[in-house]
Amino acid sequence: MDLKELKGSCFVLRPWVTEDAENLVKHASNLKIARNLRDGFPYPYTMSDATSWIEMILSNRKDVVYAIEVNGEACGGIGLHAMQDVYRFNAEIGFWLSERHWGKGIVTEAVGLLVNHAFQKYQWIRIYAGVFSTNKASMRVFEKNGFIQEAIHRKAVKKEGVFLDEYIYSKLKE
Repeated sequence: MDLKELKGSCFVLRPWVTEDAENLVKHASNLKIARNLRDGFPYPYTMSDATSWIEMILSNRKDVVYAIEVNGEACGGIGLHAMQDVYRFNAEIGFWLSERHWGKGIVTEAVGLLVNHAFQKYQWIRIYAGVFSTNKASMRVFEKNGFIQEAIHRKAVKKEGVFLDEYIYSKLKE
């Protein structure tokens, strides 16, 4: 998809570029981040992981995936993943941010910015997220952005050898 840069108060959402690989490794290789994401987000996060992921994202034409840039560095990511078939009017949102920027409201603002942009530009009428039961901070991000908790999928996720509940949050286009 043709991605337009979106400006926040202290960050920019912008397309990923090949040159982001070094910063991606620098900020993503953190167990505190990886433990809240699906296993496809590795720990440790290597240069090989970064270059492979950026190549994949640059060739992806169906999803909306941005780098979160703070002070000139790509230090996080946020994206909307298009669903298919009968779910084609749904997108799943996900994000991560460098630990050094936690607690500053960046992700809360980024989610709001991206969701509003998506509802204006794309066909999606429902944006949803699955959040591990141990990730209270992400739950608050969604609640602050008007997402509603729809369900709790009990013991739906196995992470680090432990079964966790998954909380499903969604927001509908007005």
